[in-house]
Amino acid sequence: MEGERTAHAVQRLIPEAQNHALPRGLDFDRSSHPEYAMTFPLIVGFRRVALLGLAAVAFTACNNKRVSRVDPASVTDLSGRWNDVDSKLVANALIDQSFGGQWSGQYASAHGGITPTVIVGSFRNRTLEHVPIGTFVKDLERAYVNSGRVRLVASRDERAEVRDERDDQQTNASSESRARIGKESGASYMLQGDVQAIEDAEGREKIVFYQIDAFLVDLESNQKVWIGQHKIKKYIDRRRVGW
Repeated sequence: MEGERTAHAVQRLIPEAQNHALPRGLDFDRSSHPEYAMTFPLIVGFRRVALLGLAAVAFTACNNKRVSRVDPASVTDLSGRWNDVDSKLVANALIDQSFGGQWSGQYASAHGGITPTVIVGSFRNRTLEHVPIGTFVKDLERAYVNSGRVRLVASRDERAEVRDERDDQQTNASSESRARIGKESGASYMLQGDVQAIEDAEGREKIVFYQIDAFLVDLESNQKVWIGQHKIKKYIDRRRVGW
């Protein structure tokens, strides 16, 4: 706003200087008024300087940007929309709930101590805003692999590239180094879920409620062996800031 006030002040100075410096009249001839011979170039120069100053102020206002690094673990809310904090909360909640369930232990007991294998299926965003599902799903995958209690196989999109490479090896790689066909690990369970949102607003106040549901489905029986859920509720107050 300071840039705008300065620009207006400069613009007001220009016509005033012109009015005082030169006589009014459409037929004014500078050659017949030598007393103004030096004044006119000064006025033109002043106008150019003023315009350059105005342009500099506008450029500075448009490029007044400051970037700073912050701790990724810090809580920062700007717009009230879904952000990294929500993703972390969801990931931590689903990880705790998943490992707190009995599904992995029951599978291991029924299969001679073999850990279950999980594949990530569709996780749908059913809200009206952009929610990057992959951020908290990847956190959940990492927890599965690092725990040693669950094996994780590539998803549909990921394994397509792997299969292309395996097929290429059958022709171009040596027999000792090529990956064999038909040796993939089948998944025992598929992880699926969705994100939903409810919004309620009145005036400058707004409530946003998110519900994240996740579940594991037995690929052989279609039974849901685990269901996880996390809820987030935000209150947003858009107050006007006066000058």
